[in-house]
Amino acid sequence: MPSQAHTIAVIGGTGAEGSGLALRWAQAGHRVIIGSRDGAKAQAAAAELSERLGGGDIRGAESAAAVSAADIVVLTVPFAAQRPTVEGLRDRLQGKILIDVTVPLVPPKVARVQLPPTDSCVVAIQEMLGDGVRVVSAFQNVSAHKLKDLGRTIACDVLVAADDKDARRIGMDLADDAGLRGIDAGPLANSVVAESLTSVLIWINKTYKVPDAGLMITGLK
Repeated sequence: MPSQAHTIAVIGGTGAEGSGLALRWAQAGHRVIIGSRDGAKAQAAAAELSERLGGGDIRGAESAAAVSAADIVVLTVPFAAQRPTVEGLRDRLQGKILIDVTVPLVPPKVARVQLPPTDSCVVAIQEMLGDGVRVVSAFQNVSAHKLKDLGRTIACDVLVAADDKDARRIGMDLADDAGLRGIDAGPLANSVVAESLTSVLIWINKTYKVPDAGLMITGLK
């Protein structure tokens, strides 16, 4: 069981990354709400995850309802949908922690780093939302297809960046609860590193013909 159980809304939770994280957090004892623009689709995804887990507190809802019911919101949508999704949920996000998993991938050249004018797409979201929302950057470099294999130990660290230290600590705890290792990566401006690394890892996967290159920090106890 986690040291503190949260109600986590995973927006974009019907996708590979979001559903995998949702499954692992439910297994760890958190209450999880799959959020989607299509409430019925979210409910179907939650039922599939619950069946796979053999129980757990997982339900589905339309995104706005999911955010309203949660204390932590995790955004797992493509880069093109990041800003419009957050804009639509802005009022409901106030007073909450938003963990943003977004990577600025611009097809078709996803193996090339293409940062937005702000350098970090997550920093841009913090600036848009203001101080009423504590934004955390995390989980960009985790292989999505491994997350649903609950018997697998994933050899990957998670760089967690946020300006708010308590929110950063919660992000690290959630990484640990998902069977990963959360690493304190400092202020939110440092999220540009994790965002850039994703394209580099895609290039490595292609060059070395591996499915899931990851990141591990050496020298830590």
